[in-house]
Amino acid sequence: MNSDRRDFLKKVSLLSTAAITLPTLNVEAKANPRFNMSGYRAPKLDKVRVAIVGLGNRGSAAVDRFTYIEGAEIVALCDRHEDRALKQQNLVTGRGLTKPAIYSGDNGWQQMLKDVQIDLLYICTPWDLHTPMSIAGMKAGAHVGCEVPIGLSVKDCWEVVKVSEQTRKHCMMLENCCYDFFEMLTLKMAREGVFGEIIHAEGAYIHDLLDLNFDTKYYDDFWRLKENIRFNGNLYPTHGIGPVAQCMNINRGDVMTSLVAIQTDDFHMGEKAREMAQKDQVFQQFVGKKFRGNMNTTLIRTQKGKTIMIQHDVTSPRPYSRIHLLSGTKGFAEKYPKQGISLKSYKNGHVFLTDEMVEELRQKYTPELVKFIGEEAKKVGGHGGMDFMMDWRLIDCLRNGLPLDQDVYDAAAWSAIVPLSVESVAKNSKTVTFPDFTKGAWKSNIPVDLTLNGGGNTKIRPKADNKGKQLDV
Repeated sequence: MNSDRRDFLKKVSLLSTAAITLPTLNVEAKANPRFNMSGYRAPKLDKVRVAIVGLGNRGSAAVDRFTYIEGAEIVALCDRHEDRALKQQNLVTGRGLTKPAIYSGDNGWQQMLKDVQIDLLYICTPWDLHTPMSIAGMKAGAHVGCEVPIGLSVKDCWEVVKVSEQTRKHCMMLENCCYDFFEMLTLKMAREGVFGEIIHAEGAYIHDLLDLNFDTKYYDDFWRLKENIRFNGNLYPTHGIGPVAQCMNINRGDVMTSLVAIQTDDFHMGEKAREMAQKDQVFQQFVGKKFRGNMNTTLIRTQKGKTIMIQHDVTSPRPYSRIHLLSGTKGFAEKYPKQGISLKSYKNGHVFLTDEMVEELRQKYTPELVKFIGEEAKKVGGHGGMDFMMDWRLIDCLRNGLPLDQDVYDAAAWSAIVPLSVESVAKNSKTVTFPDFTKGAWKSNIPVDLTLNGGGNTKIRPKADNKGKQLDV
């Protein structure tokens, strides 16, 4: 490890001390005067000036997607590594677009906020930096779109909420799984009452990342592997909770009130560290460390007496799954291992509907957003198109002054599962209280609007190669 990187990690460690320490759950950041950001319509932006910070795996893909969205101008790019910023700058100009300013180094993002007028700060950095960057972005006058999670402590989550309310700037956590196609279909069906009242839901992030976590290049300086040492809990819950929370109107008619988490021991990472250290000295730093367990199962109860199960396992050799399960009084749906829907009206709900029947439901209940932009999103890409649909929707809402599908309260509540699960596991699976980041506004907040709501005027640029030549898509 070079000295610059070592100094950077020391700074990050100091910055995130509060995130490492388990918070006191009843401590709430005061937000006076309080302004409800749920359903908030910010002033319209004809053109959205976008700055993207963090140009690794996620950030570079975001740069590519934004080059296809008219009305979004990439005005600045930042990464700790200058070569990454230069590479993405060349990609933007190679497609015939205005040359963005570039920043690099440990403090490049702070200088960028001082130098460049930004409407949307798009954050794709390691998790430690999400909270300070989101807060700084809003205070600098920008709306924020931030990769998951928005914070690693309850205190951080409250602070993000407070600043969003005070500045009246959107702070949307970029939970892309809310925009996947089956999730959008079941959200529309839930909204139309097809499943009756949803009484239980399940979500997960089950993804074998063992080899990638120990890869010397994939995660810069093994940052994600180190998080599996720091946090003995569910450290990546938002892919699972986001879509089902929307289906259950969490923060918009109901609210999460308590949580309990249980976890296995580690059966893979410690052994992998010893194995890799025999081949490469760089892994010696991980030998003897206590890694989080393989499977974390977190159970949540809501104010209305409903339950949610969220699981996390990134080390066991098993197929990818986010589960996405909805169980209601009239029907049932699950996405993994195979998409299936059952309704009580068909054989008393004891079997799944046929493919033909599911297709009929798909034709009837596919949301307007998906019908409008779904096929184009698939062409541009990003996890099958859901990333682009998320980005396009965000820009279209900002340009038309529309409420966002995900607000700061969602970002805070979904992220808070991380520290709350850590606390529950540390207390031998004791139940912990879930903060109400809406401060009671959940009782009157309006559910997510699945229509274009007067938007839909944001066009898509033709797909092109890196020399600006249009491609046949």
